[in-house]
Amino acid sequence: MSQNNLARLRQYVRAMTTLVNDSKGMEATLLAQGEPLLKDLIQHDDWLPEVYAQPHPQYYQQYLLYCDPLERFSVVSFVWGPGQKTPIHDHQVWGLLGVLRGAERAQRFEVNPVSHSLLGLPEEILKQGQIDTVSPTVGDIHQVANAYADETSISIHVYGANIGAVKRHVFDIQTGLAKDFVSGYSNANLPNLWDRSEEIRQSL
Repeated sequence: MSQNNLARLRQYVRAMTTLVNDSKGMEATLLAQGEPLLKDLIQHDDWLPEVYAQPHPQYYQQYLLYCDPLERFSVVSFVWGPGQKTPIHDHQVWGLLGVLRGAERAQRFEVNPVSHSLLGLPEEILKQGQIDTVSPTVGDIHQVANAYADETSISIHVYGANIGAVKRHVFDIQTGLAKDFVSGYSNANLPNLWDRSEEIRQSL
């Protein structure tokens, strides 16, 4: 399988930049109009470089693919080894999550207003090509896991900030106690999706 068609990612970044500019920060517009853009990107599995599709034997990986220069949105590949999952966590910003390969189990949580413990809602299985949304307004606390115990799954996430630098929270399910965390990224270097020299040379 070839992962050389970075033009798809460039086109997506351009479309999201236009949407962010035009939406003037309206979350409902960003989620509604951003969903078909991400859906189109994840319908094709020929663009994600293999270096950003590699699982870790112990931990899920969070690879930064692009960050808007003004940090208004970021694009991240999440790579889930067999059986790997996140802690229960929030985001503090809007997000769109689309499955590129495999499948994921997603479970949302609500805070009990009396006991402050977390109430787990029914799990959902997200298959290849499907999208989920998160934000403080539509539901922001969840846990995500690889739906498979014997293969890797990959999802592409788009957030309304430089998500690796956002102060967020992980939660204790019994007490609802929130602990601050900053996720960072699994890669130290950005991919060079703007190098179009090879395709231009081929046209000479």
